[in-house]
Amino acid sequence: MRFLHTSDWHLGRRFHGEDLISAQSTFLDHLNDTARAENVDAILMAGDIYDRAIPSLDAVRLFNRALHQLADLEIPIVMISGNHDSAHRLGVGSGLFARAGIHLRTDPATCDVPVVLTDEHGPVAVYGVPYLEPSMVRGQLEAEATSHAAVLTAAMDRVHTDLTNRQPPGTRSVVIAHAFVTPGTGQDDESQAEESASERDISVGGVAHVGADVFDSIDYVALGHLHGPQRVTDRVHYSGSPLPYSFSEADHVKSFTLVDLTPGTAPTVTRLPCQTPHRLERVEGLLDDLLTDPAHEPLKDAWLEVTLTDAALPFEAMARLRRRFPHTLSLKHQRAFIPAQATETPTYAERLRGRSELDIACDFITDMRGTGPTPDEHALLQQAVDSARVNELQKEIV
Repeated sequence: MRFLHTSDWHLGRRFHGEDLISAQSTFLDHLNDTARAENVDAILMAGDIYDRAIPSLDAVRLFNRALHQLADLEIPIVMISGNHDSAHRLGVGSGLFARAGIHLRTDPATCDVPVVLTDEHGPVAVYGVPYLEPSMVRGQLEAEATSHAAVLTAAMDRVHTDLTNRQPPGTRSVVIAHAFVTPGTGQDDESQAEESASERDISVGGVAHVGADVFDSIDYVALGHLHGPQRVTDRVHYSGSPLPYSFSEADHVKSFTLVDLTPGTAPTVTRLPCQTPHRLERVEGLLDDLLTDPAHEPLKDAWLEVTLTDAALPFEAMARLRRRFPHTLSLKHQRAFIPAQATETPTYAERLRGRSELDIACDFITDMRGTGPTPDEHALLQQAVDSARVNELQKEIV
C-alpha cells in the first residue's frame, strides 16, 4: 500500500510579516497533483493544519478549498490535530467529512479506532493519535503520569490492544502522531532530533520528547511537529513542513514523504521535494561591505536574514539594506570584536535570547536573593510554567 505523508501546513502563518497564503495554496495544489501522479492509496496528515487555534479567515477558506480538492481525489485522507490546532474546532463536522473519505482524528478517545484500508495483501489499520497535552488528557487516557511519554504510552497501549484483537492476525498498521520523538527513551537522545526555531515549545516538566520505542510493532509511524524531514528509525519518520517557517530552516529540502508498505519488510520511504516560493539566505558582515560587494548580488531576490557585525548598529540599517536587497526580512546585530576592556551590560533581549520561561524565573530568584532556587522551589517554578502554558491552551479552546 502506498501512502503520501505530510504535516505541519500551518495555514495562515506569516513569515516575518510576509503573507504565505499564496505559497500555501501552491503547495496544496502540488500535494493534490502528487497524490494523483504517484497513485497513492491514502494521504496521512500529521497535524498542525492551522498555525493558530483561531485561524484567519484566509486560512479557513484555504483549508475549505483543500478539503474539496482532497475529496475529489476519491482516496482516503487521515488527518490529526497538532499542538497549534484547536482540536475541538477542527473536529467539528468530522463525521460528515468521513463520508467523503476525509477522516479527522482530533479526540484522544478515538485514537484506537482505526481507518481500515485494504489492498491485495489484506487490511491496513491506520490509527490517528492527535497531539496530547499531558495535563489535559492524562485522566481521559488513564496515564500513569503527567508527561508526554506517559500519555503517548497510554494512547499506544490502546492502539496495541485494538491491533492485537484484529483479524487476521498480523494486520499491518500505521500510526499518525504529533509529538517530539527521538530514537531512544533517554534524555541524551534528544540531541539526535533536529528542531527548528519555528516550532512551539511543548515541554512539560522540562521534557518535551518521547522515545520511539513507544511505537514498537507498528509498521509505519507518520510524525508531525518537527519541521525538518528526518528519519527517527526505519519505521518512524517526520515528513517535515512543506514550506520553511523560520530562517533556521534555510538549509532544509522541503518535501512530502512517499511510503510503500509491503508485508514483512521495512517501509520504503522516498522524499518528494516541494518547491518553495522564495530562497532563504542568511548573511553577515559589515553594512558597507554588504551594500557594495558585488559577490552579494545573487542575494537580491532572496528572503534575507542579515547579521551586521559593525561595532555599532548603523543608522537606518534596515532601510539601506532594503534598497539593495528588497526582501531583507530580519536584521540582527552582533559585533565581530568586543575589546577586552569593554564592560557594557548586555541588552535585555540579549540576556533572554535562547532562554526558557523557567530559566528566566530561576535567574530572577538568583538576582533577588543571591542564590538560586532550591530543588523544591525549582519544582514549583516548573509547575507554574507548565500551568501557565496549559491555561493559555484552555483559553484557545473556549
